[in-house]
Amino acid sequence: MQTLSIKRFGFAIASASIVSYLGCVFVMMTVPKDVAIRFFNSLMHGVDVTTIMRWDMPIGETVLGAVGVFVLGWLFGAMIACCYNCCGSEKKGEGVGSRE
Repeated sequence: MQTLSIKRFGFAIASASIVSYLGCVFVMMTVPKDVAIRFFNSLMHGVDVTTIMRWDMPIGETVLGAVGVFVLGWLFGAMIACCYNCCGSEKKGEGVGSRE
């Protein structure tokens, strides 16, 4: 069984998370409010986000949120890789590409 690099997998998940976060920021900045609400309602499977949407988000909070999402993404990715490496043992000869 191959092992995953904890740091690299954590960075990959963190990078994907930050792209998603910045995508949300981009949507909020570029579309009208009613379109953004409809978009995020559809992502939330019908939960109405109208009352919890903030339209006056300062840039400092946005940057802090991006940093937080990156850190949490890295931690979750590292945890997934660690669990995969520790708990996913296979018996010799049963792995991918074995010829037995």
